[in-house]
Amino acid sequence: MTSNLVLNVVTREKAKRGKGAPVGAIPGVLYGRGIGNLMFWVNRREFNRVHKDAGESTIFKTKLENGEERNVLIKEVQRNILNGKPIHIDLYQVRMDEKIEATVELDFVGESPAVKELGGVLVKNIDEIEVKCLPGDLPSKIKIDISRIGTFEDYIYVKDFSVSDKVELLADPDTVVAMVAPPRSEEELAELETEIKEDVTQVEGVVKEEKPEEAGEIGAEEKEEVKAEEKKPVRNASRPGREAGGEGIKEEKAK
Repeated sequence: MTSNLVLNVVTREKAKRGKGAPVGAIPGVLYGRGIGNLMFWVNRREFNRVHKDAGESTIFKTKLENGEERNVLIKEVQRNILNGKPIHIDLYQVRMDEKIEATVELDFVGESPAVKELGGVLVKNIDEIEVKCLPGDLPSKIKIDISRIGTFEDYIYVKDFSVSDKVELLADPDTVVAMVAPPRSEEELAELETEIKEDVTQVEGVVKEEKPEEAGEIGAEEKEEVKAEEKKPVRNASRPGREAGGEGIKEEKAK
């Protein structure tokens, strides 16, 4: 899908001749088949606006400071792991006459009777899919109508997607995309709670404390052993000392 959105960028080589990065700008690179890499700066707010509308499956134009425009896709956005803000952008320049591969988001719409009436839980196995087509035929999203899931035995497969015959889905047609799981019974919930309680002592860092009675018994036994050691006779240890002391006295008297 193509858009009228335009993203203005400034080549980084030109920006470096000034005082460095423009205020509020983030770096990026533009590349494509048969062209050299182009390093650029882009205003953060402007990029966030375009990214919100275009996503990563809509073709828009990027405009250089010399007025040149190029058809591009957002290929990758690197973000700060702490605040989630973009810190680097990859743009891919496309040729409108050549097929490309891109990731398209799945948009789940409608309401499943198996959820509304039977109390089930919707399970989404995938939320995006790889496709191949000409840039002009690239869908921005693929809608998945979950109202067709009426029972717990109903499934939506990749082969059930309603897309143009100009778009090739690069996934196994028999891949399950969505289903509804039945609610857990009271017995299953009780068993799950029991299993959690039994496993909590096996979690790393959880140590079973000694009972005070056991600790007291061990301390008493150690005290008895110490007392027994103190009561042992020390005859053999005292004799050598006395003999040594006696000899020393005799030597002093001789003097």
